[in-house]
Amino acid sequence: MTNLLQGVLPDALQAFSNSGSVWVVAAFVAGAAVRAPGWRACAAGAATQVGAVVGYYAYAESVRDGVGDLTWPLFWLVLALAAGPIFGTAGAWWRTGQGWRRLAGPAVLGAVFGMDALHYLIVLHYYSDAISYAVIGALIPLLLGRSVRSRLIGLGCAVVLAFLALGVVHFLQSLMDRFA
Repeated sequence: MTNLLQGVLPDALQAFSNSGSVWVVAAFVAGAAVRAPGWRACAAGAATQVGAVVGYYAYAESVRDGVGDLTWPLFWLVLALAAGPIFGTAGAWWRTGQGWRRLAGPAVLGAVFGMDALHYLIVLHYYSDAISYAVIGALIPLLLGRSVRSRLIGLGCAVVLAFLALGVVHFLQSLMDRFA
């Protein structure tokens, strides 16, 4: 998706063509489609993310000038193997979960968009992109919640998780910068 959309989308939407939050939507949808929390949701989520990384770098290798150093493809593959099961499970929890799990599914997906919003705001100072991601991050738990109460709790959880996720991502990036 990234390779096809970069250069085609208008400037205001370019950030969405190469965004981790957009990539994990596929894992969430795959988990929701299998409707069974557990190994099937994890596997479905992992398959979407590994497929996305492999597809991205296969395209880069065959159509562009190649991928160069394998550090970044391996880094993203490791993240795909972590993120895929998480977001696959979140999708399954949203679809079939009970209690806090049903709330957590949309909150986790909303949080990753919130994390991107914070990154664009705090690190890059791209304010319009930050607003776009924040709106999407807020809408996910608000639209996917099943009651007003669950929507508001999901939104609150998404905000907290967004800050936590930003910290984790920046920690991982600092590790990569050290060893790359």
